[in-house]
Amino acid sequence: MGLLPQISEAEFEVMKIVWKYAPISTNEITDRLVKTTTWSPKTIQTLIKRLVSKGVLSYEKQSRMYVYTPLVDEAEYIGQESNTFLNRFYNGNLTAMLSAYIDNDRLSKAEIEELRSLLSQN
Repeated sequence: MGLLPQISEAEFEVMKIVWKYAPISTNEITDRLVKTTTWSPKTIQTLIKRLVSKGVLSYEKQSRMYVYTPLVDEAEYIGQESNTFLNRFYNGNLTAMLSAYIDNDRLSKAEIEELRSLLSQN
């Protein structure tokens, strides 16, 4: 797939619910998000509508409910966003990013060992 649509942080929170529970109704999305955010149901419905208009979600009307499914793969989207972050802040240099995290004590010894293990497998 080409470049995926940009979604906001709030829209991403909606997508995390949809990716995990799809197919999922408007009410189910709302019920889950009102427990973890301060958003009103109307705000959540607006975010869902934006995601549909961006082509990230599709919906199907089932009797009186709308049921949503993602049109964008979660791993693909996260991969694109990771690359965007890496390019924006570290000029695409993964080593520079990891060095910054290590130098600023952002990685625990266990995380560093896990990275060593991953690198030694390749």
